[in-house]
Amino acid sequence: MMVAEFAPAPSPATALDTDELWRLTMEHSPVGMAIISPTGGFMTANVALCEMLGHDADVLITKSFQDITHPDDLDADLRLFEQTLAGEISSYRITKRYLRADGSILVGDLSVALLRDPRGAPIHFISQVVDLSERQAFVDRLDAAEAAADAERRTAQAIFEGVAVGLLQIDAAGRYLAMNGRHREFLELAFPGGHLGQAGQTGFAYDVDQQPLVSDDMPSVRAARGEEFDDLRLWVGEDPHSRRALSVSARRVLDRTGELAGAVLAYHDVTDLVRAMGVKDEFVSTISHELRTPLTAALAYLELLDESTDVSPEGHQQVTAARRNMLRLSHLVADLLFTTRVSSGSPLVDPYRVDLAVILCEAVDAAALDADSRGVRINARVPDALPAVADGMRLRQVFDNLLDNAIAYSSPGGVVTVDLGERQERLVLTVTDEGTGIDAGDVDQVFGRFYRGANARRRQVSGTGLGLTIVRSIVEAHGGVVSLESTPGEGTSVCVLLPR
Repeated sequence: MMVAEFAPAPSPATALDTDELWRLTMEHSPVGMAIISPTGGFMTANVALCEMLGHDADVLITKSFQDITHPDDLDADLRLFEQTLAGEISSYRITKRYLRADGSILVGDLSVALLRDPRGAPIHFISQVVDLSERQAFVDRLDAAEAAADAERRTAQAIFEGVAVGLLQIDAAGRYLAMNGRHREFLELAFPGGHLGQAGQTGFAYDVDQQPLVSDDMPSVRAARGEEFDDLRLWVGEDPHSRRALSVSARRVLDRTGELAGAVLAYHDVTDLVRAMGVKDEFVSTISHELRTPLTAALAYLELLDESTDVSPEGHQQVTAARRNMLRLSHLVADLLFTTRVSSGSPLVDPYRVDLAVILCEAVDAAALDADSRGVRINARVPDALPAVADGMRLRQVFDNLLDNAIAYSSPGGVVTVDLGERQERLVLTVTDEGTGIDAGDVDQVFGRFYRGANARRRQVSGTGLGLTIVRSIVEAHGGVVSLESTPGEGTSVCVLLPR
């Protein structure tokens, strides 16, 4: 008969003592732990808590939890401590601030439990502290960021509602997301019966010629398609006498992937400006027409005097000077009349078969008077004939303006070179001077209406700033293009390309 053998149970000496197990747990815990006496003094503290508070263990056991608690948090902690001693609660948990050895603040999550003997008498408190400083710092930063964002939002809202420009935000489907009070005023003019908050409604909206706008041409529809534009003009309002002129700009809004998310539009009331420009154009047109008749008569009489044999040589010089200035004035009047025609939307050119070589030679002969008086020589390279279908009168205006500019900005002894020819089924005119040139910052603006560059102001060159604007308008009306190159101190070259 066999008897089973069993291994003997481990003796108490081979098992970890409970106190030793507790000591090891406390010593190696990443959580701050301490044993606190019923009076609040530190009996022991682990390494984690000492590092949190910045105290060595032998220093910490000379203190009480009251010594290292932030004064503003001490009353709450003491109240819970006393309730636990009184048996009203067995444990508690609180977030509190500790004073570290270097004077800085530690935010900790404190858990406290009271150990009692079999008779219920308090032995000591077991405290555990989790460092919440980083989390609290994050919360503080988040609170600060939210406060800053809220302040920015309120500031942006104040600006949004306070500006005199109508502002509108739409999504990619054309739905209205936000608008300010100024834009609501414009909507009430265009849609007195109410607006549905969706791009595409027309209402009482009109183009620059006061013709009703179709849905596809509405600024909001174009912006919803992803178009960006500036100074798009329209009129809004049912009554023609009280309509408002609006200048609209639009910019796309993209999402984080770069896809179109919508657009923001700005509506600026330019009614007073548009009406003032209309009054000015009407005034300029009236004055120009009134000046044209006496100028024509004066030029005719001066021409007769210049050809008369009864006039002395000195008189011929005076007549030549008067004729030169009258021609200059005649050119200015023609320029002003043309700008009013451009503004009115009337056809700018009336093409017919002409010889550009003849027209250019006539312009060069007329400019020779001014060139001679300034000591400037004109070198013209013109073919015997160059037929084309064009508006001869308007192209003469182009030639006159380009020659006037080239002569005006040339220095005495300078040469103005004029070339007329053909290039790849196009007619090419180039006018080049050896003058002061145009500043780099002005080159892109010289074709603007009434623009006068820095070189004109420095040299005190007289003029209206309309010459190159008229040149571009006439050339483009012929289906051509005009370009300009200039080097300060070396001169300027203007090139005109026209279709045959």
